[in-house]
Formats: sequence, structure tokens, C-alpha cells
Amino acid sequence: MEKYTLEMIGITKKFGQLVANNDITLKLQKGEIHAILGENGAGKSTLMSILFGLYQADAGEIKINGEVVHIKNPNDANNYHIGMVHQHFKLVDTFTVLENIILGKETVSKSNFLDYDTPRKQIEALSKKYNLNVPLDAYIKDLNVGIQQKVEILKMLYRDSDILIFDEPTSVLTPQEIDGLFQIIRNFAKEGKTIVIITHKLNEIKAIAERCSVLRRGKLIGTVLIKDTTIEQLSSMMVGRNVNFHVNKEKQNVGETVLEVKNLTYFNKDKTKKILDEVAFEVKAGEIVAIAGVEGNGQSELVSLITGLSLVEDKQSKIILNGQDITKESIRKRIKLGMSHIPEDRQKHGLILDYKLGENLISNTYMEEMFQKYGYLLDDKIVKHGEELVNSYDIRSAAGIKSKARDMSGGNQQKAIIARETTKKHNLLIASQPTRGLDVGAIEYVHQVLVKERNNGQAVLVVSYELDEVIDISDRILVIREGKIVYNVKQEDTTIEELGLYMLFDQEQGTKI
Repeated sequence: MEKYTLEMIGITKKFGQLVANNDITLKLQKGEIHAILGENGAGKSTLMSILFGLYQADAGEIKINGEVVHIKNPNDANNYHIGMVHQHFKLVDTFTVLENIILGKETVSKSNFLDYDTPRKQIEALSKKYNLNVPLDAYIKDLNVGIQQKVEILKMLYRDSDILIFDEPTSVLTPQEIDGLFQIIRNFAKEGKTIVIITHKLNEIKAIAERCSVLRRGKLIGTVLIKDTTIEQLSSMMVGRNVNFHVNKEKQNVGETVLEVKNLTYFNKDKTKKILDEVAFEVKAGEIVAIAGVEGNGQSELVSLITGLSLVEDKQSKIILNGQDITKESIRKRIKLGMSHIPEDRQKHGLILDYKLGENLISNTYMEEMFQKYGYLLDDKIVKHGEELVNSYDIRSAAGIKSKARDMSGGNQQKAIIARETTKKHNLLIASQPTRGLDVGAIEYVHQVLVKERNNGQAVLVVSYELDEVIDISDRILVIREGKIVYNVKQEDTTIEELGLYMLFDQEQGTKI
């Protein structure tokens, strides 16, 4: 009989009437890299949360090395050498890296003070062994997401984890960081660790996994060998139909200028570095303008300034919406003037996590007459509106519009924001990383929504780190590098390779950035 390191047998989990996992069985071998693929809300994270002790299964059993185990909480999971890197990192921003890693597994010195020296030596050895190179005394709030993910990995290693779970590990990483992560994961597998990767990215599954289990609406559709399975077959198993990977656009009908950015300059907090350097461009009605560039070249700051999340301080900088100067205007005024925004960080800027889904769907339109009267919210109108959007945009949650936003999957949180922003009155849609964390079916749908916006005469500004996406959906492309727009080109006049060169190299000097 074949021996398995991990077995999850007949796992069932319900949340009220929603069956998140329905009699699922997985069996993983030592040293295997196993992918779990599924749509947003298919039950992937729930299944792994049961393995990590965050949820308790209603039925089924878990075996580690052939022995039945009972995992009631994450501490139990750690005792069975199970570790998990969550999609949204579980780190304390105001703690150092070292403090985050040892949190929950602290040791006390002979003088009854916390012992930092012993774990520091252990963690430094682990960091060197796996080439993680994490600054142990830096504060989490000062680190980018790629380094924060390495901190989460070190947390697992420090707890001697042999079964490693990665929940959507590449959703916030650059291509270079993804390559580095995959090399780390391969090294783990060579050492005999069992790896589970929850993902929706088909190309990455082909690149890293040996086997893949596909979930759809809480059920296991099948487990396949990656080398014998095509991307098209995986996508069909995942969504239950053939997926169109090509974006179909109607003939473009460009109108008047909707958004104009003039000489936009922005410095960091201590005024020592210019983040944006006289950025200037415009977006017209009926076109999709995509901004491409390596993460960290000013894209986030640019969107924050346009949408009002950050203040413009430079006196020469101007932001004009529908002919009106909005440089100093409030976010509410920008919304009233026709701006919609799908933010890069859906949890920080897109949703109020402890509010219900229905409340989030009107969070920037509740002041309109259709939702309130004499200063009182009209619950029946809010419920009707929420249910219509849930049905139209296929937003899945355990309790419908009564679900708290924080209890929804990342993909369904994103769908909720897209539903809210594209159905309210607007003529400019700014979409920053609109498909981050979405499965192929949802990506196809979001692209259709963006193109529909463009076809209906809206101006669409998209910021994306995915060059395939930029090429597929845009009419015009801007490349940003070191805070400057270095390339402005029609989509049909460029290639991914050319865009990549402008993103990484100074074309005039021939030097790498």
C-alpha cells in the first residue's frame, strides 16, 4: 500500500446552508508539490483552514503519516508540523521581523526575560540556509509584500513545519519575486517537505506542481498529473466550461478627454526622493489606457493622488476630471463628478471589513435619494440593490448580503467592489490590479466588464503588473519607470517584449534600471 504523509478523507464543512466542502478526499506524498485549483469561493481556503485548525470539519478525518489526528487550533497544527502562509499575511505591523517570527513560541531566559538571542541565531541560520535574507530588526510596516511573505515562510520553518500550505502565494508578488519563491518551494520539496499550493493561476501550476486537485463549488472534480494535463483542461475542470482567453473588443469610438493629469510630481514623506516626476497623460471617453511597469515605480502613488487618497502638494501639479480641476477636491466630490475606483488593496481601501456585504455595496452611494429619505437609510431599497448585484456579478458568500465582508473569499471581495464601482453613476473608472486574486473565469468576466465600460463610452484607466492583461485589454499603453512616463504607445503598435524593455531599461542610455 502506498504511504501518504497527509490524508484528508471525506471532509465536509457547512456554513449555515452553504456547503463549503462536500465530501472531499486528498492524499499527498512526502516531497510532493500539490496544487489545489478552483474558482473564487470553491472551498480551497476553507479546506486548508480545516487542516490548519482554523475551522473544524463537520465530517471526515485527517491522517498524518497514517495516524488519525485531531486538529482543534493552529497550535495543534504546529505540533503536527503543519504550517500555513495565508493569502492575507498574519503579521503585526508594529513588531519587528524577529518579534513576529517568535510570537506564540517565545522562550524565557534564566533571568525571566524574553530570550531573543537564541531564536535570533536559529532564524539567521534558517534564513541563510534557504537564502531568504530577511532583516530581523526591521519593522513589518516598512517592508514590501515580497519580504513580508518571506517572514511568513520563516515563521513556518522556525516551527519545524514539514507540511507547508501556501494560500495564493503569488497574488501580490512581482514576476521576479515569484521565480524566487518557486525556487524556495522546490528546495523544500527536495528536502522531503510536503507542499500544498492554493492557487487559480494555471501557468504557475504548470510551472511548479506535480499533481493538482480541482475543486468546484465545494466538490472535488478530480486529481490530475500536471504533465499529462493542458491548461485548457484545467480551466474547464475549474469553471465547468471552456474559457475564452482572448478579449474581444468592438471598434473603438474615442470621445472627449475625461481625465487629464498635468505635471504631477510627488515626493516621499521626508522629501528626499521624487516618487513621481512631472507625470502627464490623458484618458478619453471610449478608451482603455493601461499603465505598465515593475511594481514600485510610482503606480500606487499615482492612483492615490488621482483618487484623492493622497494629497497633491506640488503647486504645478493638476488633476482635471471632466474639465474641472479636482486637484484639491475631496474623495466624495470626485465620486460626484463621475469617478469610480477599484483599489489595489481591496481590504484597506475597498471595503469596510466588519460591515455586511449589502452595506459595502452602497458604501459610497448611500447618500443618494434612492437609498435614504429624511436622513434615514431605506433598508428595503438597500436589500433589493444588494441582491441584484449579488446575482448579476455572482458574488458568493455564506449569508448573502448579510455576510460580513471579512468572511468572504478574496475573489468575492473583489467582485463586490467591481459590482459597486461599475453600477454607480460614473464616466471614469480607475482599476488598479482589477484581477489580482481572481480565477480564470472571473478574470474573463472582469475583462468583459472593463471592455463593456469602454464600449459604453466610459474612460477606463487600468494599472496592472500583468503584461498579458495590459496587452489584451488596452487601447493605449503607458510605461512608467522611476516615476516617469517613458513610453506612450497604441496597443497594436507594441509587443510584450518591447514593453518589458522599456520597463527595465533606459532606452536612450541602454542601461538597466
